[in-house]
Amino acid sequence: MLDKVLRFFISAFMAIAGATLMQFASPLLTAFISTEVFNIDMGLFRITMANLLCILIGAVAGGLVGFFTSSYFVGKLKKFSLWVENQMSKTPTHDIIAGAIGLAIGLIIANLLGAAFSKIPFIGDYIPVLFSIVLGYLGIHITIKKRKEFVTLFDFIPHMLKDYARNKESKTAEQIKTAAQKADAGKLYKLLDTSVIIDGRIADICKSGFVEGTLLIPVFVLEELQHIADSSDLLKRTRGRRGLDILQKIRTECNMQVEIDNRDFDDITEVDSKLVRLGQVVGGKIITNDYNLNKVSELRGVPVMNINELSNAVKPVVIPGESMHVTVVKEGKEQGQGVAYLDDGTMIVIEGGRRYMNAAIDVEVTSALQTAAGRMIFAKPKV
Repeated sequence: MLDKVLRFFISAFMAIAGATLMQFASPLLTAFISTEVFNIDMGLFRITMANLLCILIGAVAGGLVGFFTSSYFVGKLKKFSLWVENQMSKTPTHDIIAGAIGLAIGLIIANLLGAAFSKIPFIGDYIPVLFSIVLGYLGIHITIKKRKEFVTLFDFIPHMLKDYARNKESKTAEQIKTAAQKADAGKLYKLLDTSVIIDGRIADICKSGFVEGTLLIPVFVLEELQHIADSSDLLKRTRGRRGLDILQKIRTECNMQVEIDNRDFDDITEVDSKLVRLGQVVGGKIITNDYNLNKVSELRGVPVMNINELSNAVKPVVIPGESMHVTVVKEGKEQGQGVAYLDDGTMIVIEGGRRYMNAAIDVEVTSALQTAAGRMIFAKPKV
């Protein structure tokens, strides 16, 4: 389809060119054709029979020449376009952009200078064309050669934009932080960590009304609980699901306001460190039973409420002589010992429990050790 369109335009162009050229032969025909036969006055110019015949002959001849030679010109145009395409593909994009800019600048300058010299007699009409060719070429050549130097002239622009974006971002972050601090002012936040949620006693403490303020559950703590609940290890999976059940119990049964905080700290990887940072931001207290988190929080100026210390102040969890039904899951450190765990993760050391490995047995509590670092129960198989 494109070939046909090109051939049509080439034939039309040749026909117009032939008609124009044949007009110069019209004076020769006036000797054979009387101008009286066909003479039309159109005001600005006069058409005679000689003029009309010359135009028709020139148009037909030019059209025929264009029709038969159009295939040749179309082939040349295709080859030229392929050559241009190959050259453009080899040229870097930044050179093409620089050349286009240089060409535009050169043509603008040529137009301004050409207008000043166009009134010179005889050669004035050709000077703008000459200027356009020369200055257009110089514009392309100079901008490609001096491209790096031109770019360095505008290096300050990206730096200005980066500084503007950085200042705007810092101002926005400060505004958000100030707004958050104002919103948090007057709220007594209590932050729950993973261990205290899995422990489960916090639900009973909240239900009893001994904890005031708003319980704040960070989103990264929820994600850690979900990760534990999805673990392939049976013990970890049980603890994770217990923690999620405790959270649901706190939200439904406790008469306290519970909020989920979506703030995260991407520059910190440890959940405990994120919790301490969040405690510093909101000015709240951390509720935990993790001894190490307790000490780190105190060193960093974040108040801590350790429920193990609360448990020590109230009553022991178990008393000697109490019976329990547990499953021995691994060997103890001492010879013959077996180790079992409660649902909240409390370790039970069973004397002589090694022979009951992976079996569910009834044990009798002999003693319990409760410290700020956690609790440990000692027992023996019930006879």
